[in-house]
Amino acid sequence: MAQILIIDDDSDIRDFLEHTLNSAGHQTVTAAEGREGLNRFLRDPADLVITDLFMPELDGLELIAGLRTRFPELAIIAMSGRTPNMLSVARNMGSNEILQKPFSSDELLAVVQKVLPKDGARASR
Repeated sequence: MAQILIIDDDSDIRDFLEHTLNSAGHQTVTAAEGREGLNRFLRDPADLVITDLFMPELDGLELIAGLRTRFPELAIIAMSGRTPNMLSVARNMGSNEILQKPFSSDELLAVVQKVLPKDGARASR
């Protein structure tokens, strides 16, 4: 299964994502904010990055823009519980898919399946 980096400053959301994705057979790594997430990705690239948009240090839009520039084939999912307009901005900046919080485990897994590389190859390496 996939290696997935989860970036969100809300520990409850990180725990929900981590539990749901691990239960589905994926391996997860978490970060509490954008800069930490970027550093983790650069040390150990993942198949998929799931990021919140509103975080301290480095927000999700900046993170998406930086990752997309350096890793154009990387699968990215943006999520937010705030304004839906920001999710549209995230999609325009390079997010493959978006999730409006709150969302169910089934919605999460469907979107993850949709964006993961079909051949199992890591697009980020």
